[in-house]
Amino acid sequence: MATPAPISIDDITALDASALSQAIHARSVSCRAVMQAYLARIQRLNPRYNALVSLRPEDYLLADADACDAELERGQSRGWMHGMPQAIKDLSNAAGLPTTLGSPLMRGFVANEDGLMVARMKAAGCIVIGKSNTPEFGLGSHTFNPVFGTTLNAYDPARSAGGSSGGAAVALALRLLPVADGSDFMGSLRNPAAWANIFGFRPSQGRVPMWPAQDVWISQLGTEGPMGRSVRDLQRLLATQAGWSPNAPLSIAEGAYPEMAGGLFDVKSTRIAWLADLDGYLPMEPGILDICAQGLRRLESLGCSVQPCALGMPPERVWQAWLVWRRVLVASRIAPFLLKEGNRAHIKPEALWEHDQAAQVSGADFMGASVARTSFYQQLLRLFEHHDVLALPSAQVWPFDAAERWPEQIAGLAMDSYHRWMEVVIYATFAGLPCISVPTGFNAQGLPMGLQLIGRPHGDAALLALAAAYEGAIGDWLAVRPGA
Repeated sequence: MATPAPISIDDITALDASALSQAIHARSVSCRAVMQAYLARIQRLNPRYNALVSLRPEDYLLADADACDAELERGQSRGWMHGMPQAIKDLSNAAGLPTTLGSPLMRGFVANEDGLMVARMKAAGCIVIGKSNTPEFGLGSHTFNPVFGTTLNAYDPARSAGGSSGGAAVALALRLLPVADGSDFMGSLRNPAAWANIFGFRPSQGRVPMWPAQDVWISQLGTEGPMGRSVRDLQRLLATQAGWSPNAPLSIAEGAYPEMAGGLFDVKSTRIAWLADLDGYLPMEPGILDICAQGLRRLESLGCSVQPCALGMPPERVWQAWLVWRRVLVASRIAPFLLKEGNRAHIKPEALWEHDQAAQVSGADFMGASVARTSFYQQLLRLFEHHDVLALPSAQVWPFDAAERWPEQIAGLAMDSYHRWMEVVIYATFAGLPCISVPTGFNAQGLPMGLQLIGRPHGDAALLALAAAYEGAIGDWLAVRPGA
């Protein structure tokens, strides 16, 4: 059997995570060489873009890589991520590393154990090199905070990277990581993926259990999940992250492997409902609907049918119900920090606003919002009687000036809150449905955009199969890399 040709260090970071895993296990490249290649690229690019933070010392990382090489020498592999560098979003715990949440109040906190998702990725073989940057408390789709500063867009460093998984998205686009984890409450795996020309997947509610957590019964709007430069990488990382845990009683037992779609998925019979701007309800910056139409045409070229469709429920009712849920859940995260006198001065105003708004919400208000949420979910089930996938833009604006806190208007319409400009992402979240943001091309300024594809309840596998077929039709867009 011929010995595989070694891979040059210059080519290592060009591989996606699955190809890198194959190369490591084929011994075409050592784990040390992989670590050296990524650290060299991080050293060159990260100071400008600020995607990764709290990086571990190089000698520690190389020692970990050497240990992985020694295991392979003995015929041992920890899993598909064996020896691969990984940075954890700075909202999740990784033992021995700070979990700052982007807040100065958490600057000195160092986790003494891994969160569940991190433990599962480590068990699959990854080497945690540090954290990826996030907004303060993960709030707002613009990655800036007073601890580490602003993460800049990979395609235009004068602009926002999105968020809250902004550091992860930029690290992937710049090839500072082979694959990345993130989390999604209000589009945090989707909006930054759209602005980085990569794939971001929000799994079904309960697919990826989150632990530790303050509450495991009601706080189900946020979920951790995968980001990748290929759908294959998403699938593999999701399979690592997913699965029931006794600590998360509402988690899903079965996985979301591609083969689960089996004979149930046929791209040529897929019916896509294009919700667009919800009949003019959602303001959109010029060009976004047109560029999403490009992606829909690529899907049609695969045999999918695409039809304009109405939501079937007043979207303002959905938004008002969403606000009640969000206020209650966000306030529960902020409240512990306000127990200490003086902390209020060190919390960003948007987070305080969320917390203070929740004081106006009664139990009856919350139950009323839950009734509206139930009606919304039932309406989406009616849409799925005639359609297999729902489609929306991944964002309502193009990447904006990184010096701004948030877009105060869209197409001349004033936004009434710091997150109203992200309204397009709430529908999959509120219904607990799987949703993937897929690249859909670039505007004249070279800025990327994404298209949300929302699947049926627990339809993660079929949705990923559709995304994989779509990926094969957009090679020209995927080939456009940042100029860094």
